[in-house]
Amino acid sequence: MSERGLIWLNSLTNEGSLITGFIPSVKVIDSEINGTKARFISVVKDSENAFVRARKGEVGLLEGWNIAKAVQEVVEKDVGSIYKTAIIAVVDVSSQAYGRREEAYGIHLALAAAVNAYAQARNAGHAIIALIVGKAMSGGLLAHGYQASRIIALNDDACMVHAMSKESAARVTMRSVEQLEALAEKIPAMAYDINNYNRLGLLSNLLDVSNADNPTLDDTHIVQQALADALQDIQNNGNDLSCRLHGEGRKATKNVRQLMQADW
Repeated sequence: MSERGLIWLNSLTNEGSLITGFIPSVKVIDSEINGTKARFISVVKDSENAFVRARKGEVGLLEGWNIAKAVQEVVEKDVGSIYKTAIIAVVDVSSQAYGRREEAYGIHLALAAAVNAYAQARNAGHAIIALIVGKAMSGGLLAHGYQASRIIALNDDACMVHAMSKESAARVTMRSVEQLEALAEKIPAMAYDINNYNRLGLLSNLLDVSNADNPTLDDTHIVQQALADALQDIQNNGNDLSCRLHGEGRKATKNVRQLMQADW
């Protein structure tokens, strides 16, 4: 069970203020990035979570609503101010929390609330940066991180991005995990490792650190500098999602979008 989200959150905000009023599985810390106010948010494991399916760091009902609350607080506080607090999503999520209770109580609404909060914050002028330090899977990433203006990831084997776990994808495609991995070597979009995801052009930075599980001071500095660079890039070039279309692996996507826009 990974604790990278909490480890990196604490490492990057050792002089920040832990904000109360949130469930144990959603940690919120107010700190700074190179002098700019920033709110750091991470979903972490909670073995006592009332929802069993969300005890290992998954994004569930309560997590979705609490993420939305953490983001909306910042937006409301900065209304009318020209200085907008940056929002940093520290991402290590294995999935959304699957379960009958979750489906019955409307997990789709909870996750949509988180997505909507991030999107509204971005549209209100807040810089949104996602930092992938572990798994970024399925609805967990969609709710917490994918609305970011810039996505940064650690160049580490434990960092992976996909719509579902390898085991689930193998079942759905009626292949073995080994066959799925072989297919992923030929098709980047099917791959799980962070380097193939980077080839798709969706990352703004891929960082080499010496110890992703227990970051050194140098590792922390590398990531802090990357966050500062991303913030500066957003200030210079805007905080929308258009930067995702410039990668080599996005040529077809960009062409299709242009054709659709022309037809529209």
